[in-house]
Amino acid sequence: MADRDIPVTGGEGVVFVNRFTVQAQPEHFERIFADTSAYFARQPGFVRHTLVRHVDQPGAYVNIAQWRDASSLRQAVAHPDFGPHAAALRAISTSDPNLYEVCQHQSVDQRAPEADRREGVK
Repeated sequence: MADRDIPVTGGEGVVFVNRFTVQAQPEHFERIFADTSAYFARQPGFVRHTLVRHVDQPGAYVNIAQWRDASSLRQAVAHPDFGPHAAALRAISTSDPNLYEVCQHQSVDQRAPEADRREGVK
């Protein structure tokens, strides 16, 4: 199933937003986070994530992860295999995690064809 085929509107799915303040070299954090990302990618209900770094503050990151439901995320972080990932991240960063419901979603793929014609898109 392609990303654009995953239903994420009308209250379907949840988005986990976690802001990190990193006290290590960015490359070190990104390596540890990549291991954590691989763990999550194997978990039921995981859809995708994006890790972004602040343009002007190299130690400031935000991870935006989409899950099919809150229960899947909660099960993934409660699993004993997640413990070492959490400990590794806590050793080099602080975080501010929050869980959100999806209430709207828009992408270029979803634009009306008439909008493309007005903008000259073929």
